[in-house]
Amino acid sequence: MDQTELTNKIDAYLEKNWDAMVDDIATLVRIPSFQEDDKKADGAPFGPGPKKALEAALELAGGMGFKTHDAEGYIGFADFPGKSDTQLGIIGHMDVVPAGPGWTFEPYEVTRKDGYLVGRGTLDDKGPSVMALHAMKFWKDLQDEGEAPQFPYTVRFLFGANEESGMADVAYYHLHYDDPAFLFTPDAEFPVCYGEKGGYDGMLMSKPIEPCARVVVEFEGGAATNAVPGLAHAIVNADAHELKNTDRIVVTEAGPGRARLEATGKGAHASMPDDGVNAIGLIVDYLLENGLCGADERAFLELDQKLLNHTDGSGVGIKSSDEYFGPLTVIGGTIALKDDRFVQTVDSRFPTSITADEITERLRQLAEEIGGSFENTLLMEPFLVKPDSPVIQALLNAYNEATGEDAKPFTMGGGTYAREFKSGASFGPEKPWEKNPDWVGTMHGPDEGVSEELLKQSFKIYALTLDKLMQLDLK
Repeated sequence: MDQTELTNKIDAYLEKNWDAMVDDIATLVRIPSFQEDDKKADGAPFGPGPKKALEAALELAGGMGFKTHDAEGYIGFADFPGKSDTQLGIIGHMDVVPAGPGWTFEPYEVTRKDGYLVGRGTLDDKGPSVMALHAMKFWKDLQDEGEAPQFPYTVRFLFGANEESGMADVAYYHLHYDDPAFLFTPDAEFPVCYGEKGGYDGMLMSKPIEPCARVVVEFEGGAATNAVPGLAHAIVNADAHELKNTDRIVVTEAGPGRARLEATGKGAHASMPDDGVNAIGLIVDYLLENGLCGADERAFLELDQKLLNHTDGSGVGIKSSDEYFGPLTVIGGTIALKDDRFVQTVDSRFPTSITADEITERLRQLAEEIGGSFENTLLMEPFLVKPDSPVIQALLNAYNEATGEDAKPFTMGGGTYAREFKSGASFGPEKPWEKNPDWVGTMHGPDEGVSEELLKQSFKIYALTLDKLMQLDLK
């Protein structure tokens, strides 16, 4: 089949099935599939939400005629058999970060408005996963109808359930199954990402501060460690009438002699912190500027300020950059008071020019100087696939053919499933250079949304990609 005929068939599939494809997305979005460790059980290692979403995804795939398997609730897969057992993989994730506050739309429903789909997971990663799954079905339909030959390789679609909270699903998969020869994940930006920065999580803790020595009674912010928090609040021992509102902080009474500070920032993904405004940082700045802290509190808050107000790491001495990945980024995602300690989570995306040990040592040193502590809680080393490799070029060519662009591959700070496999890439569908309306939010933030046109285009790209990858020697 020539390129024009193939393009026409892809367009015809979209026209016939688009509403059903949106319904498939809605089926998954309705499930609040964030991790709940306190509710985990046999067959549901990440809690009931991820398990239910995994089952729903496998049911969708089974309804398309693919053979499916649920691997004890850790991960699932659907196979599209080829002439050989050599596998080409696609992996999407069915888990999401919690909705968090600030939504104007129902988070666990798909709202269609002005050509956009809004709901948690429409962009990250349920919507794109449905597009890639339908790209498989497109080729299955052609083969079933005798309009295309059987693929030389088997396509395995992997449905993950723990991408947002540690990727224990993939760790389980590696224990029981072999890696595909190559794999892509519809999770990140177009045109194609051939490398990902290292991923680093940590926990910065103050010294224990007795309540009698604190001005801050309560301090909470953020819904996920890997997102710039859009909302945070603190309760302090102070007269609310003596404190002024700012453009992003509202002060109200919180009982006799207490004031509540509500900060409204702007949520963003941890890999793109400059797109957000950290609400925890707003509170920290306000507390320090208005003297709403004791001596031990001040020591911690001044360190936290250095962390939060310099997303390139310069405030805490970990600034670094390299030729592949560019600069290091760092954010504070959540904060809370636990056991009389301030506990600030840290998320850094780091290049090859600095090591995780160097980050840990520097942050531990700063914490110990104020009597506190720091520990590294998660580590993913940087990974890279050469941009001129045939598999990366196949993805890039599919993108350029579908869009008419002459785009180049890139690296990024986000962490996706691609880095967990021997050969992989993250592959759309985000296009950050195309601006959405103000009421459409980003992944991990409130009112997460994606344009229907972008999803349609991603389906076309994934359908073309399968054709191009099948022409390569993957053995």
